Formats: sequence, C-alpha cells, structure tokens
Amino acid sequence: MTSLRNLAPRLTATTPPEACTPVSVYHALLRHPQDTDLTPVRGFLQAQLAQAKQLGDEVEGLPENLDDLPTWIEDNGDAVACAYREYLKGRHAGEGRQYFGSKAHALYFLQHVAPTKLVDGAWLYNSLSHAGDWRYHNLIRTYLEELGDGDPGLNHVVLYRKLLADHDCAPTELLEEALYVQGAIQLALGHLGDEYLPELLGYNLGYEQLPLHLLISSFELNELGIDPYYFTLHVTIDNASTGHARKAVDTVLDLLPTDDTREDFIARMRAGYLLNELGKGTKAVISGFDLEQEVVAMLERKRTFGQHLHSDYCRLDGRTVNEWLSEPGRCREFLTVLENKGWIKHNQDPADSRFWQLMDGPGAPMFGVFNGYEMQLLRDWIAGDWLDEHAARRQNPFRAQFRRRLSADAASTAASSRTTVATDALIDLLSPAHHATPEGLSATRVYARKLAEGSLAV
Repeated sequence: MTSLRNLAPRLTATTPPEACTPVSVYHALLRHPQDTDLTPVRGFLQAQLAQAKQLGDEVEGLPENLDDLPTWIEDNGDAVACAYREYLKGRHAGEGRQYFGSKAHALYFLQHVAPTKLVDGAWLYNSLSHAGDWRYHNLIRTYLEELGDGDPGLNHVVLYRKLLADHDCAPTELLEEALYVQGAIQLALGHLGDEYLPELLGYNLGYEQLPLHLLISSFELNELGIDPYYFTLHVTIDNASTGHARKAVDTVLDLLPTDDTREDFIARMRAGYLLNELGKGTKAVISGFDLEQEVVAMLERKRTFGQHLHSDYCRLDGRTVNEWLSEPGRCREFLTVLENKGWIKHNQDPADSRFWQLMDGPGAPMFGVFNGYEMQLLRDWIAGDWLDEHAARRQNPFRAQFRRRLSADAASTAASSRTTVATDALIDLLSPAHHATPEGLSATRVYARKLAEGSLAV
C-alpha cells in the first residue's frame, strides 16, 4: 500500500464536498492526518450516517432494551458457534471449501480487504486522550490490544502487512471505492471520537461481534497454506465473555447518559451500529472473484508495460507478441492463441506449459515480471482440474500448518519502554498513521505501561 500514498488529494478547508470520497478520506487520515482539515471529514461521516439510517428496516439492529446487550452478544456467539459446527461437520463429511476455490482466490480476498485490515482498530484512537476517565478504559484497552501493546508479533496492522508481504499480494493500484468505505469510516471516527461518541460506541458494538466468516476464512486459509493467525487472533480476543465484544457492551452501559439526552444518544448509537453495513463486505468480496476474469484483467494491466519489450522473433497467428500487447482488449484472444499453439496446457501441471516455464524460476526469461499474486492467478488458471485432484491428495485440512513464532524480545521491549515521552507525543505516535512503525510500537509500550501505573498526564 505504500506505493499508493500520494495518489489521493489532501483534504483542506477548501476541499469541495464532492471531492471528499472514501478514498480521499482514507489516504488523507492515514498518510498525513496532521495536515488534514476535519471539516470535509465530518461531511463524509454525516453522509455515511444518513446512508446507514436508511438501512434501519433492512438490517437487524441492536436490541430494543439495552439492558439486554449482554444476552444479545452471547446469543450471537452461540449462533455463530452452531453454524461453524455445521460447517466443520460438512467438511468432515467430504464437502469442499465454501469460500475459496483456489489459493489465488484467497490471495485476492486478502488483497481486496486490505484497506480495512490496514487500519484495524482505528475507530478507537480518540479514546487514548481519555485515560483519566475510567469509563473509557475498556475502549483504550481494546485499542492497545489491536496494537499488540507494542509487540510487533501481535500488532494487527504489522501482522497484516507481513501477511501481504509473505505472499507478495499487496495492492499495487487503487482498488474500487467501495473497498475503502469501512476503513475511511474507522479513521473518521478515530479522529472525531469526541464529537461522534454515540456513533463510535454503536459501531464498536457491531464490529467487535464474532462473525462466522472469520472462522471459515481462518480454516480455509490454513488449508491453502496461508498463515491464518491474523484472523484466528480476532477469534480469541473478540469473545463475548471477557474479550472485545464484552468490553464494547460494558463501555456502552458505562457511558450512557442518565439525563434527557439519553434517547438522542441511543438513537445516534443505533445509527453508528448500522455503519458496519456500508461498503463492500467480506462475503461480497469473496463472491466477486472469477479466476479467468482476474487473469485477463491482470494481463490487460500488464500489457502497457510489456508492449514494447519483446523481440519480434516469435510470431503467433501472424502477430508478434508486441503487436498482440499493443492493442487494448486483446489479452483474452492472445491467451486463446497460446492455448491453441500448445503453449498453455489446461488441466495439467503448470510446469508442463511453455508459457509457465517462461515465468517460473530465476533462470526463466520472464522471471520477476509478475508478483506473487499474479503468478498464483496464472498457476491456478492453467492448472484447473489438475489442481483440484492434486489438492485432494494433500494433507488433512484440519491439521494446523502453522505454529506461532516468538514475539518481540522481552528484554529489548522492557528497555525501550522506559523512554520518557510527553503524553501528547505518545498519543500521536499511537495514531493509525504511526503505530505500526518502530517508533509507534515503542510508544505503545510506554503508553500501556503508564496506563497500568496510572501515571498518564492526560
């Protein structure tokens, strides 16, 4: 994502409302929050809330009586657990994966939900400035746990960045706008938390519930050889007993007004809860994948970079490779020619295809042209049915393929946590823009220690 940091405009006092898009809000608050005028951000958030309120009759909201919130989250947890048991029962009976048809499909998912995952916990950022008020401590603890208390092996954004890097599948261009909606909402709430406290609490209630898709995604990512720890970590910390889901409920009950503003506060909180429904969700991202379409779209994106780089020695159906690539919209036809000429052999080991041999391995003529995600797309598309048969002979999908590594060295962590930093500077370093950096991780450890000691001067 770092290559995209300069692609969105800065939001200033003169930014027209129509320019305040999810993409611009997202990049402004994530890359240069100190230079961002919050007036257009307020406008963005108000527009999202207006849209969310229209969903009121379509989406099951919070319970009518907020005293029922503890039971409500327990019932949700029970329903998810029952559904997951049914999923596992089907898998034991030989049913296939429900979410990911291939590893390329799973990497597509990781790439397309990245805008949200890379700001994990951002909506809680403002709570750090309320360390002197005990009612905010559950929000603060939740945020610090999203940040791994400064341990890079537990910081959610660090974990997700590493996951993308491990599979070379980080987005290299702007994704569709709907994929930035949730991240932009989270960042906006994080920077406007005092003004939108009811909405923030409602949003937090919804986001911290354990969803079924988290459990299924974790299972199938592991099955496909992708470390699911980022996802399984959320399964444990979001539990309804003592985890983030329960903390979200306790915070609502602690911060509810007792005067005549109570009803308006609750109405705003319900609207904030519905913000979780906006944008493109996990299931929509998963169902939006079509392997062949992604292969063709990827080659079309690559076409402009390669249209002048091939020699004219080889001609296919009377055209050189450069000629095939020089005209937009011809990549699918070009693939068909490669298939007809035997350069691509579908439903076989990709190693049998001359086209794959040109790309795979350090001695290949096209080595390095495609990133890890793009290579996986091509591999899975060529392999086709062979991949399914090959996978069927592999190890038990119920066996965990990954073991957790040791996290940050305890001695170095303790030493760096003794740094003396002013509270305002600490809070700035814990922002969504900085907390995943080495300086931000160190500041997180300092803040967490000071919070535990009760020595934060806020």
